[in-house]
Amino acid sequence: MPVWDDLVGQEKVSAQLEAAARDADALVTAVAAREPQPEASKMTHAWLFTGPPGSGRSTAARAFAAALQCVSPDRALGGVPGCGFCDGCHTSLTGTHADVDIVRTDQLSIGVKETRALVRRAQLSPAVGRWQVIVLEDADRLTEGAGNVLLKAIEEPAPRTVWLLCAPSIEDVLPTIRSRCRLLTLRTPPVEAVADILVRRDGIEPNVAHTVARATQGHIGRARRLATDARARERRAAVLRLPLRVEDVGGCLKAAQELIDSASEDAKQLAEEVDVKETEELKQAMGAAQGGRMPRGTAGVMKELEDRQKRRRTRTQRDTLDLALIDLTGFYRDVLALQFGSRLAIANAEAEDTLERLARAGSPESTLRRIDAIAACREALDRNVAPLLAVEAMTLALRAG
Repeated sequence: MPVWDDLVGQEKVSAQLEAAARDADALVTAVAAREPQPEASKMTHAWLFTGPPGSGRSTAARAFAAALQCVSPDRALGGVPGCGFCDGCHTSLTGTHADVDIVRTDQLSIGVKETRALVRRAQLSPAVGRWQVIVLEDADRLTEGAGNVLLKAIEEPAPRTVWLLCAPSIEDVLPTIRSRCRLLTLRTPPVEAVADILVRRDGIEPNVAHTVARATQGHIGRARRLATDARARERRAAVLRLPLRVEDVGGCLKAAQELIDSASEDAKQLAEEVDVKETEELKQAMGAAQGGRMPRGTAGVMKELEDRQKRRRTRTQRDTLDLALIDLTGFYRDVLALQFGSRLAIANAEAEDTLERLARAGSPESTLRRIDAIAACREALDRNVAPLLAVEAMTLALRAG
């Protein structure tokens, strides 16, 4: 299957990337043959992929990286690079290609130290592939200092290095960086397109696929998780019950605490799955004695790992909490639609009775105030306000709205 098939509902972006991959292939071929390089090229050394969550920013960047490394014989005969089955495509997509670095973070930010290591890597010539490709999936998490380090590398790129940056919007990236990148804006995929790929690629039953695609409003990753993870479905159902539990102050505070506890439990489960394995692997690498006793001089390394794991748990908790707030926003969006007499694209059809009850009990103005309260909570969490305080303020506002 060609790498472009994974770009769900992104026909315009796919066409742009296909054209750039074709020109990139022609450029490398001309250099290898010592022929004149093409004058007009759609290829450039730095790209910025933006789009709402679930639009497939990282998927697009990975597909482009694979196309740049494609070694299929068909491309030499006029085919579009990105066959999906050659060694270059396969290893790029699985993250094992020697010249494709796929960088993501499970921390709250990407610092100067990590960015400098990437910049040093970017100065190298390709080892086995046609390009040196750096895919930075969380460019919006670069600190200001890290962004300035990256800027220098983009300003003076190595001849065969390509930077592929991903962020929710151009405002999430330093102006000096985005001005030196070619911008590609992805859209939220249509529900039908998401349901179709869940059926074709993941084997999900059509009815289930359409239900989760509609519930997540076209977010591919979340739709897949809802379809395959019973715990995710249970957590979402609990979130959708919250609007009925904020009728008094006690209910508001209890609902807020339960929402925080659910996010904490999710972070704890991830820690149990990942932290123990990481710790044991590091102990073995550092030469731990039988019984787990560590050699002298390794306490600092272990402390650094513990700090990193703690930051990851914090981010996981906040990410889980943010997903819950997105679900809650979608719920009130459905209430607002019913208040305006529309049933078009209702995301939470399974909660229709509750939606109609709240629509009758309030007004469009009160529903908009509740949506604003959820947005204010998300902004507060971004500013590192204590999660419980932010969520309690939100639930009280939902009651008063």
